Amino acid sequence: MGRASSPRPPGSGAERRTPLRKLTTFLLVALATLAGTVLYRRRSARRIERVELYGGDGSMASLPDGSADAERMLSLARDVLSAAG
Repeated sequence: MGRASSPRPPGSGAERRTPLRKLTTFLLVALATLAGTVLYRRRSARRIERVELYGGDGSMASLPDGSADAERMLSLARDVLSAAG
């Protein structure tokens, strides 16, 4: 006849690994969430003001940051936004 398998003693094998696996999964998810949050906040903190001019023919011109023309247009845009808000 076949060999009878002996019952596993409590606390061995799969029973011990399950809580460890759950903890590992939880920690990996928590770290991934934290990393995503940090990256998102870094990107949103780098809000750079820029001037982009769009023409009726589909063309676009971008004025470089710090140029006199860009500063003049940005100050006008800030005034309009403060008056609207």
